[in-house]
Amino acid sequence: MEVTTAKGGGNSGEEIEDIEGKVALITGASSGLGRVFSVTLAERGCNVIIAARRTRLLESLCDEINALTDGDSNTGETGECSRRPRPGRVAIVEVDVSKDESVIDAAVEKAWTTFGVIDILVNNAGFRGTVKGPLDTEEAEWNSVMHTNLRGAWLMSKAVGKRMRAAKRGGSFINISSITGLDRSLLPGAVAYGTSKAGLNYLTKYLALELGPLNIRVNAIAAGLYETEITVDLFGKGWLNGVAEKIVPLKRWGRTHPDLTSVVLFLSSDASKYITGNLFIVDGGQSIPGIPIWSSL
Repeated sequence: MEVTTAKGGGNSGEEIEDIEGKVALITGASSGLGRVFSVTLAERGCNVIIAARRTRLLESLCDEINALTDGDSNTGETGECSRRPRPGRVAIVEVDVSKDESVIDAAVEKAWTTFGVIDILVNNAGFRGTVKGPLDTEEAEWNSVMHTNLRGAWLMSKAVGKRMRAAKRGGSFINISSITGLDRSLLPGAVAYGTSKAGLNYLTKYLALELGPLNIRVNAIAAGLYETEITVDLFGKGWLNGVAEKIVPLKRWGRTHPDLTSVVLFLSSDASKYITGNLFIVDGGQSIPGIPIWSSL
């Protein structure tokens, strides 16, 4: 039997830094996780296309990322060149992923032509809806949740994937899901949201199956409870950390950086070039006991 050994001990941490010069399109970038992902990718030298409905917030994010470049210097006090990547460039694309396919395709076309390519798609845009049971959830809200979380991710993937196929180049799709879509972590009052995220998890597998021959890999991240603008009121409650100490195996809630950003960087890089169709649960073990926190919604 022939055994192939990897030189240099296999994948190194340096491979995760290889996103410098790549182009990433991030939806839902105006706030929350999407904003953090955008800044993190730009810091590592990735050119980022930030996409969302709220252009005013995108403009402030654009200023924040441009400030990274303005203050960047790859030369240290000794005159030696540092290994830190030069921050990437940034562009804004207005898009509502709940809209029709023609609208989404036009936005992706604008994004593609901005840098001439897209290497990474982060399907982050999401909508939770209100806390209601299945008998009280209104059809309009159900449709809004599904169109944003599931249909939108499919149409974004379709639009980017078609252009990757035409350009004969692969890439990485990263779908931001939730532990609410896991069968071990169902939350009362989240029938639409949980169902949409469960669907997103299966969409991830089907896309990986069908797009693999095109060298497009597709993975999802099921996030646990993190402090964002959606959960800021919940994190302001004094009892919350005590809950984590009791039910989360790692005894704390997640930190967006580096707990989530490290996985996004990994899946964006060539260090994950043989990984596709996987769901990465990043929740500190929160979903293992299966104890719901109703008010987290």
